Amino acid sequence: MLKASYTKYSLHFKEPVGTSRGVMRDKSTYFIRIWNDVNPAVIGVGECALFIGLSDDDRPDYEEQLQLVCDRIDSIQLQELNAWSSIRFGVEMAKRNLLYGGEIYFPSPFTAGSQSIEINGLIWMGSRETMLERIQQKLEDGFRCLKLKIGAIDFDAELSLLSYIRQRFSRDELELRVDANGAFTPSEAMAKLRALASFDLHSIEQPIRQGAWKEMATLCQSSPIPIALDEELIGVNEWVKKQELLERIQPQYIILKPALCGGFEGAEEWIQLAEERNIGWWVTSALESNVGLNAIAQWVSRLPITMPQGLGTGQLYTNNTPTCLVQKGCKLSIKIV
Repeated sequence: MLKASYTKYSLHFKEPVGTSRGVMRDKSTYFIRIWNDVNPAVIGVGECALFIGLSDDDRPDYEEQLQLVCDRIDSIQLQELNAWSSIRFGVEMAKRNLLYGGEIYFPSPFTAGSQSIEINGLIWMGSRETMLERIQQKLEDGFRCLKLKIGAIDFDAELSLLSYIRQRFSRDELELRVDANGAFTPSEAMAKLRALASFDLHSIEQPIRQGAWKEMATLCQSSPIPIALDEELIGVNEWVKKQELLERIQPQYIILKPALCGGFEGAEEWIQLAEERNIGWWVTSALESNVGLNAIAQWVSRLPITMPQGLGTGQLYTNNTPTCLVQKGCKLSIKIV
């Protein structure tokens, strides 16, 4: 019979990180451990990567639900966790780790050490000077795709940063993505998209807040920059609802965060529906610890990826968990001893 338990863990940022929702200094997460009582020494570990203020399952009874899942781990079905995305993510992960052992979740050439994943360089929000320093470091590290968080500092300063980059690197030399995290109002969004368009951007993530399907559809139809839905996918768990969202908004891209959009199986549903509609996609992590990041990277490595992925590198925290992931420039690989 399967047994399970969970523990809460607080991750501490090396330095405060800025988003359009504010500044973060810590992030709580939950580790779930699953074992068979016949052989309790073999344990599968997963991460229920709750993102407070963003996850659809950020609710007062979260830990109560997590305990119920642990109590029923031998009989619970993943479909029962559709409304608890981060918990489903952790349970999927722990069960796969119990099956494969060690640090393996999704066996592949990547886990064998013969394949790497290209990732984008993420530039967090900060002062103009701080962001400029971060951009210069990423370029020196060899990244050919940068993603800039925008929407927290003065918009003209953000345009100036983009201008600085484009003066040095053309679109053929460096791909630029921006992520507004819903910072624009519907009334100002189009004017800002037009201002951003002169910098040959690959895409912009979530220009307006999620939930405004009509306004987002209008933007996707007329924006001079391809639009990628990110937060818009959170809480949309049923197959029919996913179809409806994609058909009504018709985005150019969707961004998949397994912890926020239904775990690995939920994310794969989004991929299938997107590809049927010629909508592009890529995967990003969502500030998980190295446990979750490792599992996401292994999962991504088995997908038909065609562009740099938005995977973190585990270097944001002072007290992150150990990792077998290795970053060299813009390449993420794995080394399992």
